[in-house]
Amino acid sequence: MEYLNLYMLTFNCARTPIDVDQFAVHLFDALPKSANNFEPPELIVLYLQEIAPIAYAFLGGSYLTPYFNRFDRAVGQAVAKRWDTNYVNVVTENNGMTGLLVYARSDVTDKVSWIDTAQVGVGFLDMGNKGAVGARLGYMTNELGGGTMDMTFIAAHLAPMEYAFEQRNGDWRSIVERLVFARQRTSRKSIDAGNNSEERRALLRDSTEYTGRDDQLGMFVPTTYLFVGGDLNYRTSNAGPKENDHIRFPRPNTDPTSPTHYSQLLKEDQLIREMKKSRCFQGLSEAPIDFPPTYKYTSPSAGNEEWKWASRRWPSWCDRILYLDTPSWMPGLPGVKPHVYDALPVFSSSDHRPVALSISIPLKSIQVPDDDGELADDVRLAAPFQIDPDWERKRNAARTREVIVGIVAYLGMTWEGNGLLIATTIGILGAWFVLQSFLTV
Repeated sequence: MEYLNLYMLTFNCARTPIDVDQFAVHLFDALPKSANNFEPPELIVLYLQEIAPIAYAFLGGSYLTPYFNRFDRAVGQAVAKRWDTNYVNVVTENNGMTGLLVYARSDVTDKVSWIDTAQVGVGFLDMGNKGAVGARLGYMTNELGGGTMDMTFIAAHLAPMEYAFEQRNGDWRSIVERLVFARQRTSRKSIDAGNNSEERRALLRDSTEYTGRDDQLGMFVPTTYLFVGGDLNYRTSNAGPKENDHIRFPRPNTDPTSPTHYSQLLKEDQLIREMKKSRCFQGLSEAPIDFPPTYKYTSPSAGNEEWKWASRRWPSWCDRILYLDTPSWMPGLPGVKPHVYDALPVFSSSDHRPVALSISIPLKSIQVPDDDGELADDVRLAAPFQIDPDWERKRNAARTREVIVGIVAYLGMTWEGNGLLIATTIGILGAWFVLQSFLTV
């Protein structure tokens, strides 16, 4: 059985451009340590949250280019230090402050036959300060007669605060209901047309085939592998810490039986609890967590240094990567194989640690079952929530609000916007004085 190797990473950027060199050094920390010559993964997927200040994120386009370009450079540097190959950016998408980047190894880009994208906001008034962005792509297999394996990648950012776990569950429901792959699909011809990542990026955004309303598909479809990564924001308590609770915060190098070992907090993890009760992320799995909480750090720490936690937040595993395993109706098809699931070091630009997952999936297309009567409970065939018939109107209305908020934030909260506003004001006043001088002559 052939496998496709994926390397995925989720990171809350805290609205700050990443340090390219620092990010590149640690990018592949979650590759198997025992395999020095581990083959470079076919795909690298980055799930990003708070990629830029709200003004740039809501306006999008060229305002986000400097932020995304830093990730392109970091991936290039990290790959060059480890392997004699390179990667091509095939997806660069965002929904407000949440971003998704997909890189394909240069020798397999011709196997990516099509790409489709979708966005949904679940923040204030459904805007993209919180929400999700997704990409679904077809990857050609080596099966006799041809075949395509479908993969869906979803970057998500849910509601914050310890008490808001029910709101996070509601955010998940809204994402399932309104993240719809419906309007456009990038063809193989469009993907092949570019000679470098910048050209390809533009083509993937603009050169599309419209497939019509009959192609509306949600996150859960019978033929796809699904991966969800992001700052899901589930905490280890339903209320914020009290005055002396920081005494129980995790400490490095403690025995697993100690009350200050991080595994004690994991027992209270909201996401594990809510998933067991089928209240969110129905049908998805997660590799075992064997790393300390990823939030909230007040400053970088490494090695044997004391972990520096913010005293007003419970240390929690906010940053997660989940996946949908091989469907039960494919006899003989192996399951998804997680290799390493780990947190990267604390970076000085964020109070979150990045989390990465190295994983392999069988390189074989998933077929729709002939008789799905006995499989009605499978999430691929029966999504936990139905597509909202009003999803498109809601998304368009939210996008209009984002542009308005983005313009206001740009003018009021950025140096460029302040300069433009001052120049415009001076221009208007100057024109008024000139007009007044003519009228008084």
